[in-house]
Amino acid sequence: MSNTYGDRFRLTTYGESHGLAVGAVIDGCPSGIAIDMEAIAKALARRSEGAPRAEADKVKWLSGIKDGITLGTPLCFVVENKDAHSDDYASLEHMFRPGHADYTYYMKYGLRDHRGGGRASARETLARVVAGTIAQQLMPEIAIHAEVAMLGPQSDDNTTGGIVSCRITGVTAGIGEPLFGKLNASLAAAMLSIPSSIGFEIGVGFAAAEMSGSEYIDRWSPSGDGSTTSNHCGGIQGGISNGMPIEFRVAFHPVVSLPQPIDCLHEDGHLETVVIGGRHDRCAILRAPVIVESMAALCLINYIL
Repeated sequence: MSNTYGDRFRLTTYGESHGLAVGAVIDGCPSGIAIDMEAIAKALARRSEGAPRAEADKVKWLSGIKDGITLGTPLCFVVENKDAHSDDYASLEHMFRPGHADYTYYMKYGLRDHRGGGRASARETLARVVAGTIAQQLMPEIAIHAEVAMLGPQSDDNTTGGIVSCRITGVTAGIGEPLFGKLNASLAAAMLSIPSSIGFEIGVGFAAAEMSGSEYIDRWSPSGDGSTTSNHCGGIQGGISNGMPIEFRVAFHPVVSLPQPIDCLHEDGHLETVVIGGRHDRCAILRAPVIVESMAALCLINYIL
């Protein structure tokens, strides 16, 4: 299992949804950086706002920081799981829920943690938010802002997905690599690593397929400063930033733990109707923007460092 993201600023996350704790090791963070702990706390509060699971999400630093200043050595932190109700998932020990990673994890590893999805749970994104907030502090000239752009249909007995848009300003021209190190490809991979993400488009995205070349082309601004009169490409050309704002959207499918009886696949091959226990979101999209921002920061810092 790949648990590490990045090659210069390397994040390795650990922990399961209903294990003792979740956390991460961050390697490659420069020394002498004053970490804004309040910014981390605020980001974590955004990630958990309105969640049915009530976790305090108190970060305990184990290494790499002294008096709030990074040492240049690996940063290690842990966040204890205090509000896990594992018994809610007892009926799923031998069941595969449709739409979840239960079946695929089992087929790959021969076993799985059925409690809340284990490593496949969005609980793991806590570590990404902590690391992403630190990454943002390493590049204060860059502003990353994500927000909910669209909510899917809502009802009392079903779940909802949606779309998060993200705009990044302050990235100078020349960030990224051509061919196989493209910045847009790396952003896509980062976003599609987020639980429940199902689609990514940059600039005008798929709408470009319906435009003519004369409509799509981003023409030079008369100012001669390298800016363009439009930004259909989303700020990246040839895999390299062009100095315009980087703009993209991420689609998230609806939560698939439905608040209704559903047929699950038993390990022995028969279907069994189960009312899935536990506490589940009807709409998790409202907490996704901070995760999108964090992954964007983690992607960018690996180029900038």
